[in-house]
Order: sequence, then C-alpha cells, then structure tokens
Amino acid sequence: MNKFQTLLYYCYSHIAEAEQFAADHLTFCKSLNLVGRIIVANEGLNGTVSGTKESCDAYMAAIIADERFAKTEFKIDNVEEPSFIKMHCRYKAEIVHSGLRDPNIIDPNRQTGKHLEPVEFQKMIDQEDVIILDVRSNYEHNLGKFKNAVTLDIENFRDFPEKINELAKYKDKKVLTYCTGGIKCEKASALLLHHGFNDVYQLHGGIIKYGKEAGGEDFEGKCYVFDNRIAVDVNTVNPSIVSKCYNCGTITPKMINCANPECNEHVTQCDDCGDALQGCCSTECTTNPRKRAYDGTGYYVKVPQQVNVPSKQLS
Repeated sequence: MNKFQTLLYYCYSHIAEAEQFAADHLTFCKSLNLVGRIIVANEGLNGTVSGTKESCDAYMAAIIADERFAKTEFKIDNVEEPSFIKMHCRYKAEIVHSGLRDPNIIDPNRQTGKHLEPVEFQKMIDQEDVIILDVRSNYEHNLGKFKNAVTLDIENFRDFPEKINELAKYKDKKVLTYCTGGIKCEKASALLLHHGFNDVYQLHGGIIKYGKEAGGEDFEGKCYVFDNRIAVDVNTVNPSIVSKCYNCGTITPKMINCANPECNEHVTQCDDCGDALQGCCSTECTTNPRKRAYDGTGYYVKVPQQVNVPSKQLS
C-alpha cells in the first residue's frame, strides 16, 4: 500500500479576513508536514495537498470540522511519494481566476448548473440533445478529453467568458460541463445560465471523481493535474492515448513545461524530441541562457519566496 496521499478539493464559502486566514493556514499545513498548493480568497478554498495518510486524515478532519467548509469533498489519490516539494498557501482575489467578481453574475452558492454524479453523467453523454463542454485550457484538453467533447481555444480559464458567443448555438441543448475537479464548472455553468442557456449541468467532482466512480469510460488520453505528477490515468474501461508530440506529431502521453523559464509553455512532447531539444519546446528556446537542466520529466519546482507568518493554527 502507498504510504502517501494527495488530496484535491475546493469549497466556495465566505472567509472573513481571508488574507490572514491564508497565513495561519500555511502554518497549520506545515505543522502536519503537508506539501501542496492552496489558494485562499474571500470566496473560499481551492487546494491540492499531499503527505502521509495520517497527515491527510488530520487535515481533512480539521477542514470538515470548520462549519464554513463542512461541505468540502476530497478526491483522494494514493501515491508513492508526495506530489509536491514545498507547501504554498496564498491569498488571491478568486480561488479560480475568471475575472468576473460580480456576485449578481457569478455566485456558486446561489446558482450553478445541475450537478451530475459520475454515473449520471456517464448515462447522458451519448444522448443526441447533449453537448459535452470542456471548460479547461488548451494544454489540458490537448492531453486528454471526453469523446466528442467541445473544446475551447483558451490559454487560461479567465478567457472563458470571451467564448460565450461561440457557444450560443448550443443554447437549446443540454450542456454538460466538465473540468479536472469541478471548481471551474461552478463558475462556467453559472455564467452560461446568466447568458440564457436553458439546460446546464456540471460533472460533480470533475474528471478525477469520474475516473474513480465510473471507471473513466470514454475519457480519451490522460488528465492534466497541477502537481509534479503532471498527468494521471483516469480511464480503466476503454483507455486510449490521443495527445501528439508538439514537435514531431508522434502519439505521446507525456507533457512537459518548456525548459526555458521565460517560455515555460505546457506542451506534449515525446522522449526523443525532449532529448533532442533538451526539454525545450523549440530550438529557439534551447539558446536561452536561463534554460533549466532537463532531467527527463519536464517538471520544474518553483523556488518559493520567504513568507513570514504567525504561529496560529487553523482558525
């Protein structure tokens, strides 16, 4: 049995003095010897943390015990080693950046698409009046997506609102949105409803939960994750690899960050091209004097800034 776990979770719930909460929460996580990345905003929490099973159990118990976060659902992966190197907990304006902060338009606690459990989603995806909408970024759906999904040409989720007009032709369809863990769908589905889409749904728990509860059926390729695993398998029913090497077009499941930190592009790249280009996405990037050493993984740990935080625990 694997000694470590990785937890993926989010919770939309108002946090008073959220900036101070972020500092205190960082201290709490470090006291449990957790590593990971957590975003704290006035609207809630969004995190992926990793550590021993005992540490993860203690963390989940503390979150659930806080009435603000009692409804939090954790997606739990057993892993051979922690999925991060450092622990980060930062205050930001949103827990997922959409650029839309008007609660009259986007408020996941007030209105979102109808939540579909994985088995319900699985039953609906082949219906004729259904559109499956991937609300993730290009580099994510290039690595893997649901069969026949509509994908959007966006670099970041904050570009999603600009695509509403392109989606207008689906207003009278059942629109099933999905993302990695569910957090983006909360805002994406709310925005679609605001713009007059009639029948909007979202995959509860996202691709990760779908893999665990529905075997990942009809998800093609791998799922991008925001930790040093980079990509994970979700389909145990009819798995396939659909992503192609950015450089040569060979089918490959491997995704990297360009070794040139001034580029840092997410691309799928086969091992041969990775070796030839020293982990860069292009020949041009290989000449950058700041190019990072390529170790075959294409994952680079960010050097954290020093943060002075008080010694308070979760509060």
